[in-house]
Amino acid sequence: MYGDSEVMRRRVDQLREQAVDIRMLADQLVARAESSAWHGRAADSMRLRIRERAIALRETAARHETAAESLEQHATEIDVRNDMIDSQERKAGALRAEARARLAAGHDSDPADRQLTAFVPPPSGHKDWLSVELPGLPTPWTGRP
Repeated sequence: MYGDSEVMRRRVDQLREQAVDIRMLADQLVARAESSAWHGRAADSMRLRIRERAIALRETAARHETAAESLEQHATEIDVRNDMIDSQERKAGALRAEARARLAAGHDSDPADRQLTAFVPPPSGHKDWLSVELPGLPTPWTGRP
């Protein structure tokens, strides 16, 4: 397995929560500055600076959202690849078992059966399952045999 998608999805949730918190803090910061009883040029300058900082904080929150979306897409791709690996591994195992059974029954005329029984599989769950080519085994990217 290449990456734990559940761990990634928890991080996605954390990033989204942080984005909400950052936006809320930016809003609170502006509200406090605007509600200050302080007046004058320095107060106006401070309020302007606070509004500028709030914009930067909101941009940071947007970046958190973008990171969360990217990480979520990555986790989905990991799940797809892991499912493809599992599927290829199961199908190859079934094909090999059937070929062994035919050969054990004395049906040794099919070169595909000899190829299947001679096949040395990659380790379980390894990405090399995505490029395995065997008779009767679909190519995982296309689903075609």
